[in-house]
Amino acid sequence: MKLYAASPSPFVRKVLVLAIECGLSGRLEHVSIKTTPIAPDIELIRSNPVAKMPTLVTDSGATLYDSRVICEYLDSLHDSVKMFPAEQASRWVALRRQALGDGVLDAAVSIRYEVILRPDGKRWPEWVAGQMGKVRRGLDALESEVASFKDEINIGTITAGCVAGYLDFRFPEEDWRATRPHLRDWYAPFSARDSMVKTDPVADVEV
Repeated sequence: MKLYAASPSPFVRKVLVLAIECGLSGRLEHVSIKTTPIAPDIELIRSNPVAKMPTLVTDSGATLYDSRVICEYLDSLHDSVKMFPAEQASRWVALRRQALGDGVLDAAVSIRYEVILRPDGKRWPEWVAGQMGKVRRGLDALESEVASFKDEINIGTITAGCVAGYLDFRFPEEDWRATRPHLRDWYAPFSARDSMVKTDPVADVEV
C-alpha cells in the first residue's frame, strides 16, 4: 500500500501511529510529498482530486482519503485489538474523541497556513484568534475527560496524542501543559510509546 504523506502533518501521524499499533507499518510504502493549498503536489492530485494528505492507495489499487477513512480501513486488516471498538458505547466515545481531536487539529493547521502562507499585510488576526479559541476549548474538553482514558489505545486516544504532539511541535509558545495537568500527566507516558516515538515529526514542510 502507498501512503502519500508529509512527516509534520498530524493527520498523517495519526495514520502512522495506528498502523504501528496494529502491526501494519511494514505494509505501508511512505511516499513523501510536499503540498500546500496553494501549491498542490501533482502526483497527489492524480490519486486525490482535492490534493489533501494523507491519501492511501491500497494493494488492489483503490484510493482512500482522509485520515478517518484510512485509519478505519487499516483497522480492518488485522486480527489484534481493534482501534475502532466494536462495542457500541465504547465505539461512539472513541469516534467522538477522534472528532474532537480532528477539530482541534483542523484549527491548528489553519492557523499554521494563515501565518506561513498568507502574505504579510493580508493576515487576519481576529480569524487566527477564533481558531485558537477552538484549540483551547478542545484541549479543555480533553482535560476534563482524560482521567477516563486510563491505558486505552484506540482511535480516540491516538488522536488526542497527535493533538498534544502537534501543539508541542508547531505551537510550543502555547504551553498547553500549564493549565491542563491531567492531560499533561496522561500524555507523558503516551508520548513514550514506540508508535509515537517513531512518528515524531520532522520540520521539512510547512504544515
